Amino acid sequence: MAQSIVDADLLDRGGVVLDVDGARATVTLDRPDKLNVQTPHTWRALREIGANLPSEVRVVVVRGRGRSFSAGLDRTLFGFDEVDGVRGVLALSRETTERADAEISSFQQGFHWLRDPDRVTIAAVQGHAIGGGFQLALACDLRILTTDATLRMAETSLGIVPDLGGTLPLVRTVGYARAVEICVTGRDVPAQEAASMGLANLVVPPEELDAAVDRTVAAVTRAPEAAVRETLALLAQADEAVDPEQQLAAERAAQLRRITALAHGDG
Repeated sequence: MAQSIVDADLLDRGGVVLDVDGARATVTLDRPDKLNVQTPHTWRALREIGANLPSEVRVVVVRGRGRSFSAGLDRTLFGFDEVDGVRGVLALSRETTERADAEISSFQQGFHWLRDPDRVTIAAVQGHAIGGGFQLALACDLRILTTDATLRMAETSLGIVPDLGGTLPLVRTVGYARAVEICVTGRDVPAQEAASMGLANLVVPPEELDAAVDRTVAAVTRAPEAAVRETLALLAQADEAVDPEQQLAAERAAQLRRITALAHGDG
């Protein structure tokens, strides 16, 4: 069914597998040999999935194949050179501000739809969720972590900023001071600590991850669909102390400043 929803070549280039089974869709990052690193092709594939899911899908599960959820941006793209038809991120510094802003905005849309109140989204996280991987998990409504999982916001340590929509849900979940510490130090947040600060709804042994996700999907779909959607919309509205679009724009502007500085050797 995935091929009829999103172009199969786009999914393949992005290293993404989509499976739709009635009310449930499962989105799997499928580059286990590279710890499911992400590229702009990944974000385009995710964006198209979000734009084309059938209305009967009520729950989306996002996961990674193999021993890691996602190690974030493919490090081979941290430069100017084109790799496998994708420009390095520093090449954005050569674009006009308007064009570069629009390109990062298109990347953000690969994550942003996961907070749409039309459906509940669940991140099933094992191993590492680093940088863009952490932000992908943060984009989901719920997060189920395995006991061996670790979260890390690595961008600031690399001289850039989190720009895929991760700053707002992180601050809303753990508070400003904890968010500062997590982002600026770039340290690992192990699963049990993540649970204690609200970043994980549930922590389970690795062998129980699938069963825990299945139970959560069953619980979510047990309630009447219209009631769930109305409730999600109310909760999202109650949580909007900051306009999400303004925050996304702020992330893009900060990232473009960092990319331009790095491109000119300013560090």
